[in-house]
Amino acid sequence: MHNPWGVKDLEYWDAKIRDKVDEFGLSYFPQEFEVCDHEQMLGYMAYSGMPAHYPHWSYGKSYEKLKTLYDYGVSGLPYEMVINADPSLAYLMRGNSLCLQILTIAHVYGHNDFFKNNFTFCDTRPELTINNFKVRADRVRSYIEDPSLGVTKVEEVLDAAHALSMQCRRNVAIRKLSREEQEERALSSAQPPADPFHRIHKAPEYVEPDLTKLPLEPEEDILLFVRDHNPYLAEWQKDLLTIAHDEAQYFIPQIETKIMNEGWASYWHHQIMNSLDLPEDLHIEFLVHHNQVVRPHPGSVNPYYLGFKLWHDIRRRYDEPTAEEIEKYGEPDRSGNEKIFEIREVDRDVSFLRRFLTEELMREMDMFQHERRGDDVVITHVSDEQSWRQVKDTLLRNVGMGAVPVIRIQDADYEQNRVLYLTHAHDGRDLQLEYAEKTLVYLYQLWGREVLLETSIQGTGYVFSYGEDGFNQRRLRRTNEPAASH
Repeated sequence: MHNPWGVKDLEYWDAKIRDKVDEFGLSYFPQEFEVCDHEQMLGYMAYSGMPAHYPHWSYGKSYEKLKTLYDYGVSGLPYEMVINADPSLAYLMRGNSLCLQILTIAHVYGHNDFFKNNFTFCDTRPELTINNFKVRADRVRSYIEDPSLGVTKVEEVLDAAHALSMQCRRNVAIRKLSREEQEERALSSAQPPADPFHRIHKAPEYVEPDLTKLPLEPEEDILLFVRDHNPYLAEWQKDLLTIAHDEAQYFIPQIETKIMNEGWASYWHHQIMNSLDLPEDLHIEFLVHHNQVVRPHPGSVNPYYLGFKLWHDIRRRYDEPTAEEIEKYGEPDRSGNEKIFEIREVDRDVSFLRRFLTEELMREMDMFQHERRGDDVVITHVSDEQSWRQVKDTLLRNVGMGAVPVIRIQDADYEQNRVLYLTHAHDGRDLQLEYAEKTLVYLYQLWGREVLLETSIQGTGYVFSYGEDGFNQRRLRRTNEPAASH
């Protein structure tokens, strides 16, 4: 049953929640809320929460899919959607009950604090977020409305850019070296190491590095490399590649911290709601909604549940450690509250889980690993004494950007023919061939010459290529392997 509410009620509870947020020590951007109906929320979902975005057929497709699933009751709508911006903007569903609105407001302040303070968001320039999305949208619309270009040409470039936008540097906290710095490093590395026995050893031959090679070091920012080194791209095409790259960079921190972020917001909405002295009917409804949000999802990872459990466990371990935990991890050197605020600032999902997901907690949450074998799904490992590390390692490889293959440009003038040669950093997981082929098609479209991709499939090396004659593949022959006889 939905409690009647008005804007005054939201303002009242927002003020009370802000007082609690300040009391708990959270640090946040100014927070704005917009009340919207379900159709507006569907639109914001299709546009990744942004009030303005450039047009592209994929967003319309996303909207229609979301609307169909919602209309037929297959899926619902999120309780909230909040933007990493300064001031922060969040949406509240008009049809939600007063309790849900209060819960959502408390949850939003947790996200707001995380956006402001976690290191992965430090380069997202939140004060310019909404304006930047509007400016990019205007630029794309101007190209679409240009009679010499039109929607078809623009969307062809955007299709390719979207397909490749996640092929970029993952950790922007590591500064990328300039070309001059890469040349200095190449020259330094080419120098023979100091030899204390140089009087009796033959001096190693100095091999001068090829400083004309492009790129000098493997390059992960594929869209930017194509933009900067394909001389046949028009300025409007280069601008579209820049737009797609910049928007991917904005969203990558959210991908990299999904478990931490949702867990942090859930942890604090739980703390805030329990401290508000809610009327009994609202408190009971809150408990129902909260338990729905942070419940386990058998067969998949619910980031709200996993993050919520971890934040609580970390605080407990630092405030009330067991004798076994003191023996295993040592005596805590600070309070649980101090520790979780420190972690919130310096970790992302991979390091968060690696450092704080314990064997005991995995067993408590009944975490297991499964795989598909034909039409069946088979549990391959459970979190017992023998296999919990295997389950944890598999989880670590699949959180954040870990699920996206790492592809690097090795040579932009392979065989002195402007062929683009790329390699896949194989980590034990083979590429999905259907996606690999489509990606090469899009890269060929942007580069304008043949593209090659070296990878390994089931332990055997292959080079996939796409050029004028379409998609091809050839097996890599090992250096000690004889050529096949005919």
